[in-house]
Amino acid sequence: MNTPRVVGVVHLPALPGSARGGSAREMAKVIDRVRADSTAYVAGGVDALIVENFGDVPFVADGVDAHVVAAMTLAVAAVRQEATVPVGVNVLRNDVLAAVAIAAIAGGSFVRANVYVGAAMTDQGIVQGRAEEVQRLIRRLEAPVAVWADVDVKHAAPLAPRPLAESAVDAVERGLAAAVIVTGGATGRAASKDDLTTVRAALPGTPLYVGSGVTAANLREFLGLADGVIVGTAAKRDGTATAPVDLVRVQAIVAAAAAMEEIAPGIDGER
Repeated sequence: MNTPRVVGVVHLPALPGSARGGSAREMAKVIDRVRADSTAYVAGGVDALIVENFGDVPFVADGVDAHVVAAMTLAVAAVRQEATVPVGVNVLRNDVLAAVAIAAIAGGSFVRANVYVGAAMTDQGIVQGRAEEVQRLIRRLEAPVAVWADVDVKHAAPLAPRPLAESAVDAVERGLAAAVIVTGGATGRAASKDDLTTVRAALPGTPLYVGSGVTAANLREFLGLADGVIVGTAAKRDGTATAPVDLVRVQAIVAAAAAMEEIAPGIDGER
């Protein structure tokens, strides 16, 4: 898989069985929303999609229930039917093992690991990385699934603060992550340029993504530091994370990225 420049987030509404979800009979409505959002993203020209159970607040730390895995497998399979681009999986808050299983079965290409190495204090309590188990499962399933690892993920704080560069290098060199993600402090909040510069210097050959706060207006400055962006809130109607995907907004984001191609091509070309 080449390094995608613009990754659109398919935010699932509350799944059946979650605190705000309906009954299992309402899963068809979830799939309809998934198909509509995926179609809009692909029509707008994104390079990849990632599906996450954004509506399942409050999240569990890890080890989501079986119904979440079943529902997300159906959702990812539906996205794969609509999309001609690579599809990833993020099982919130941090069930990376479930994400790998879903991706392997439903045809996903990558997973996002919010906490992959080390440990973090989050609103779900202490969340620990499980890189060894994740990589072992990928090998056992013989699945071509890459891990994109957050470094100091949003809505969290490292349990034992370390230099950002060291955490990033550990995720790749000791955890075998294929890409790293830098975010701001919360959903929709812009990442620090200093943090991006630090991680880029530590991992010059590893795909680096901006994981929050990217808009068509500021994308140019971020793609000067990173290989790609993960876009959710800015692609939604009125910039509201829970709203449907807005085709016009997606097109504006993709156009802004295309304008950067000659200035900052991805790692598959010269930087």
